[in-house]
Amino acid sequence: MTPRVLFQDVKPIDVVRSLDDLRGPGSGPLVLPLDVYWGPDPLVDLASASDVVKAYQAVLREGGVRAQESLLDRDLLIRTWPDLLLPARIRARWETRFPELTA
Repeated sequence: MTPRVLFQDVKPIDVVRSLDDLRGPGSGPLVLPLDVYWGPDPLVDLASASDVVKAYQAVLREGGVRAQESLLDRDLLIRTWPDLLLPARIRARWETRFPELTA
C-alpha cells in the first residue's frame, strides 16, 4: 500500500528573510485578510494573548512573505512563539532560520 500524502506535508512554507522585516503592528486592532484567515471574525485585538495566538497561527500557516511582513511584529512573534500551535514543518523551518525563537 502506498503511503498517503497529505497536503500539509507538501504545501510550500514561506518564511521572511529576517525577523527585522516584520513591520506589523505590535498593539491595537488588526484585521486579518481573507486569504490568511477565513473564520467568522477577522478582527483581533493585539492586547489579547488569545487573539495574538489566533492571528499569528493563521499568518504563519497561510500567509506568504508579504502578509508575514505586514501583519507580524518581531517582538510580539518572539514573545508569543512558545504558545503557538503550528505544524511541525512550519515550526522547524522558522526555528532553523531564526534560532532566537527557541531561546
